Amino acid sequence: MTPSNPSQPLRVAALYRFARLDAFEALRAPLAAFCCGRGIKGTLLLAHEGINGTVAGGETAIAELIGYLEAIEGLAGLEVKYSVATEMPFHRMKVRLKREIVTMGVDDIDPSKSAGTYVAPADWNALISQPDTVIIDTRNAYEVSIGTFRGAIDPATASFREFPAWVEAHRAELEGRKVAMFCTGGIRCEKATAYVRSLGFEDVFHLKGGILKYLEEVPAEQSLWQGECFVFDERVSVSHGLAEGEAELCRACRHPLTESERSSPKFTAGVSCPHCFDARSDEDRQRYAERQRQVELAAARGRGRHIGS
Repeated sequence: MTPSNPSQPLRVAALYRFARLDAFEALRAPLAAFCCGRGIKGTLLLAHEGINGTVAGGETAIAELIGYLEAIEGLAGLEVKYSVATEMPFHRMKVRLKREIVTMGVDDIDPSKSAGTYVAPADWNALISQPDTVIIDTRNAYEVSIGTFRGAIDPATASFREFPAWVEAHRAELEGRKVAMFCTGGIRCEKATAYVRSLGFEDVFHLKGGILKYLEEVPAEQSLWQGECFVFDERVSVSHGLAEGEAELCRACRHPLTESERSSPKFTAGVSCPHCFDARSDEDRQRYAERQRQVELAAARGRGRHIGS
């Protein structure tokens, strides 16, 4: 076994693969044991349509996990984006069985057969700079709020389930144009392109490897990305070169916050922010304040990150 060494930077792997897994339920227990035995933490989702998730651990442990997954029938060729974290960004290891590895709620969509055209990060700027290209951010509104590509449309969705309805409502705006979609790691936009193509659109493209791959490979001085990229772990966001970003989470509503939002009089660490201040009661804020006090006490006593932080 190769548990992670806490004195070394941790390797973070965001991975997915659309593939038919008829016996995905049987993969859960051995996969969880494999990860736990190597000090890996994070979340992996298994479904008939494939695997999706983000995990962190020592470099050797993560390499062994990728090798383990690649050896499973159907999972060879995983899409993986690597980054680093100075502290373990997850509290525990979870392997979950799901109906979909990214929930859209539309039957008979198979990205492994009908996804749009991949566009490499190096070619993305040229595509989205063309006047006949409509650029769509397939992420949720709270993710978009701290960063997106210049000129991109924000569908203002609260969940990916709302994306098909948004497309139906805006079909006329997409007719006769190139449709370029992107997301954090590539999985949502891959499924989104398959859905849009099922409606009869042909010129449909998506950013291979997602925003994370773009930020890793495209130099900041050539980038059309603005802001930071939200990630689903305790780093909160990353910037060019996949360096940890400056955004922080509101621990009351889980919305990512920019530096200017943290300067708002409605922001109190662990208690409220401009996004939730008017939606919470004084009783709520009192409860959050007590939780924040416990978080700070745990840190002061050297117990590490409090589970409620």
